[in-house]
Amino acid sequence: MIMIKDHTTVWGNCLQTIRRNVNTQSFKTWFEPIRPVRLENNALTIQVPNKFFYEWLEEHYVSLLKMTIRKELGDKGRLEYQILMENASDNSRNTSRTDFSDRDDNTPGVFDTDNIKNPFVIPGIRKVKIDPQLNSNYTFDNFIEGDCNRLARSAGLAVANKPGGTAFNPLVIFGSVGLGKTHLAHAIGNKVLKDNANKTVLYVSTEKFTNQIIQSIKNNAVGDFVNFYQLIDVLIVDDIQFLENKPKTQEIFFHIFNQLHQNGKQIVLTSDRAPKDLAGMEERLISRFKWGLSADLQAPDFETRLAILESKMNQEGVELSQDVTEFICYNIKNNIRELEGVLISLIAQSSLNRREIDLMLTKEVIKNFVSNINKEMTVDFIQKLVAEHFNVPVEKLAGKTRKRSIVIARQLSMYLAKNLTNHSLKSIGDNFGGRDHSTVIYSCKTVQDLLDTDTLFKDNVIELEKKIRLSLNSPDF
Repeated sequence: MIMIKDHTTVWGNCLQTIRRNVNTQSFKTWFEPIRPVRLENNALTIQVPNKFFYEWLEEHYVSLLKMTIRKELGDKGRLEYQILMENASDNSRNTSRTDFSDRDDNTPGVFDTDNIKNPFVIPGIRKVKIDPQLNSNYTFDNFIEGDCNRLARSAGLAVANKPGGTAFNPLVIFGSVGLGKTHLAHAIGNKVLKDNANKTVLYVSTEKFTNQIIQSIKNNAVGDFVNFYQLIDVLIVDDIQFLENKPKTQEIFFHIFNQLHQNGKQIVLTSDRAPKDLAGMEERLISRFKWGLSADLQAPDFETRLAILESKMNQEGVELSQDVTEFICYNIKNNIRELEGVLISLIAQSSLNRREIDLMLTKEVIKNFVSNINKEMTVDFIQKLVAEHFNVPVEKLAGKTRKRSIVIARQLSMYLAKNLTNHSLKSIGDNFGGRDHSTVIYSCKTVQDLLDTDTLFKDNVIELEKKIRLSLNSPDF
């Protein structure tokens, strides 16, 4: 019986192969948003969010896509893209891959403040070039790239290279506190100024913008305020979520946004949430925020945290031992600012108390940033680490469920417990719901087979082993 494949089935099979060949964050960022559209004449059409998304897939994953499509559709299989165009009357356009073969604005940034009042300078001073309000220390060169921020950094660089000339207008950078939104926003502005001396760039926090509006209303000068902002070539507004529940400020910002966008000026916004999650914001503003690209910054993985810390160490002229840097990065997981804070605290403690920066001092300092870092090296501790890594309930590891994700986490916990503790096979089995020693042996063999055949799984195990071995080196572990 010949089975007829449909586009959903084919793409679902492709995703299974892709998932085994890329890390979890890359899969979530670049493949989960894709939607299969149709399958005709050995051509699978998939829908991607925007042109940048399509170009990124073609540049970084064409070989993988070629392999998966041919695996499903044969040697004549090919892939076509349908690119969403949110701000066009036509909802989408097609860009086909038939096979798998290998504004220039000269207006200077100088204003006559007798005619247009500049809220960033003292009124009455003529021919003043406005201060862009940028921090020169925030650049692309010292913004460490990882899977957690690659989309946002790449989009920011594209915007900086061609402000107002890409599909990413506005560019909305969103994510939790301390992940680098402000750094990236400043980096965009700094690069634009470096490459385009004639461009007028302005960075402003939403709080300062709101206070300026309040003053302009008091002074009956809202018109001057709006006129000033309409002359900016690249407007960067930080923490746009603080516009929530401020209807008058939203109204004025709406008119400024419209004029800038219509005139081909670049708008960059940062937020702690995605545009769709901004409550207390007018729907017409939310709609405009969605015109361009919304790029999220996520918590950095261990390797990215380590690279960030080493970059900060170079800036400070400090050298730390590997066990110290790894200990810091294993315990400070979700906030880049905290990484910087730990480093500064270590330098201060070392200088003031004339102590060497070793693991003992590092642990004392980190206690001020992270609670409950003291753990005993036990099978229970290994189970907890593995459960956290695979995002499964720890109690399930001792249960009877046969769900694949639970089974893998359970088998890996047994494997690590055997290699990293002195427990007998029977003792290890007792910690997993009273399983016997033969189950532990089978689990260890299964894990070893996966290590020999699955690169992604091997990377996960290496990271977990490093984390546990580092814990063993700590005096209190």
